[in-house]
Amino acid sequence: MPSNEKEYNGYLFDQLSLLEDIQEIAEKENSVETLKLIAKKRRQIERKLYQQPPLIREQE
Repeated sequence: MPSNEKEYNGYLFDQLSLLEDIQEIAEKENSVETLKLIAKKRRQIERKLYQQPPLIREQE
């Protein structure tokens, strides 16, 4: 489990990078269903990444 928000955001960016790689192949193969799932997962990750207020509060 990530210990701080920066680490958690890094984890989410890694997930986005994986989706980009998978999307590249899905586009070459014209895989419509896979592209739909990638778009759904991207929205879910971005919702977490750009949530306001942040998911994790910095300890004071």
